[in-house]
Amino acid sequence: MDNIIQVKISLRGTKPLIWRRILVEKTSTFEALHEVIQIAMGWTNSHLHEFTADGVRIGQPLDEFDMDYGEKLIGEATVTLESVLTDGTQTVDYTYDFGDSWEHTLVVEKWLPADAAIRYPICTVGKLNCPPEDCGGIPGFYEMLRIVNDKGHPERQEMLEWLGGVYDAKAFDLQEVNQQLTAFFHST
Repeated sequence: MDNIIQVKISLRGTKPLIWRRILVEKTSTFEALHEVIQIAMGWTNSHLHEFTADGVRIGQPLDEFDMDYGEKLIGEATVTLESVLTDGTQTVDYTYDFGDSWEHTLVVEKWLPADAAIRYPICTVGKLNCPPEDCGGIPGFYEMLRIVNDKGHPERQEMLEWLGGVYDAKAFDLQEVNQQLTAFFHST
């Protein structure tokens, strides 16, 4: 029985593409998927987010922040992946931080049988470092990289200080991501 969903997460607007591939149980909620994305991509879970699947908005209902565009927001804690996703290729949009608008495309690549030797969720592969939070979205991210990579730029030192001294755009530590996933989902 195919109980595991393989999903590729891509951060739209990045070139080369920043992406991760994860395996999650089909009985997981969209709330759990949000946590997996946060850890796998390297976000800090400091902002609001929302999924859109086949025109259905799924997220964290917060009356004071809910922007009603005619579609009601369904609570992510109550919706399982298997109740929305179909067997086969399907895409879901995921927006993180409505200010910076980090737009992700989630592609359901395939459904797999569970492997008793694997603790799910798990990240199987990925490429490149996630942008730092609050850097101004995709345009701000590329401006930040331009400044950091220009040793003669007058704002370079200030930018490096803001980044905590260093930012490696190529860094991605699969082992660290999976340690964080295990700690978050299996700490009990």
